[in-house]
Amino acid sequence: MGDHPREGADLARLGAEARLLAAGPPEAAATGEPLAGRGLAAATLRAGQAEWREGRDAAETAGEFRGRLEHAMRAAIAATLREAEPGLPLLATIGSVSPFVGLFGTVWGIMHSFAGIAARQDTSLATVAPGIAEALFATAIGLVAAIPATIAYNRCTTRLHRIRQEALAAAGALALRMSRRPARLAAAE
Repeated sequence: MGDHPREGADLARLGAEARLLAAGPPEAAATGEPLAGRGLAAATLRAGQAEWREGRDAAETAGEFRGRLEHAMRAAIAATLREAEPGLPLLATIGSVSPFVGLFGTVWGIMHSFAGIAARQDTSLATVAPGIAEALFATAIGLVAAIPATIAYNRCTTRLHRIRQEALAAAGALALRMSRRPARLAAAE
């Protein structure tokens, strides 16, 4: 994920769709009109509609019916948001492994310095400097990779968490509204 423009746009789009659900989707959601399009809002509403059209079973309480609607919409939200997460494990790996790669390079550079001291029997700056420079460069490379990856990972996971929470809350409210309206059953189709 990270700061790639497309991925930032994807998160912005998902956020806008979660806000659309929270603000109250079009009445099409509760009238049974088919919803076109892709994305979080459309997938969530289609999942709710599919359950709503089936209607409430005679043995099912109103709360169970609402729960079934909400469960279907939550599953659609989870599936849609999973599609937005494929780069997160890579960012987490880079953010957590890079400092260790830098540390390995630091140890390697210091060992190189000690080898130079032993080979020349000299502790002058000219003998030690190349190994120390390698060590510092390796540390810098590890940090240059780790810091942006960790920041991007944290930003993306925080945004996805907020989007998820907003969409789940909206699904609960929508399920409540939909469960209060009688469904037009297959007999009318």
